Amino acid sequence: MKLPELEQEVIDRIVEMAWEDRTPFDAIETQHGLLEKQVIALMRREMKESSFRMWRDRVSGRKTKHLGKREFFAGRFKSDNQKT
Repeated sequence: MKLPELEQEVIDRIVEMAWEDRTPFDAIETQHGLLEKQVIALMRREMKESSFRMWRDRVSGRKTKHLGKREFFAGRFKSDNQKT
């Protein structure tokens, strides 16, 4: 897959965003112009094989990484036990 030329600083930020549970692929696309397939290709290129497999297992099917699968749209999770 053809990836755009990116500075190392931008690549590092995309990798960080991809690892974050609550950062959806749509946010990465909006900020950096990479589709989910491109993010996956970038992660495969930038990470060791074992780390990439661990990441893929982690994000595959995760609702928080796909806006269409989320049960919430805005705001942060707040536990019922949390004080105001």
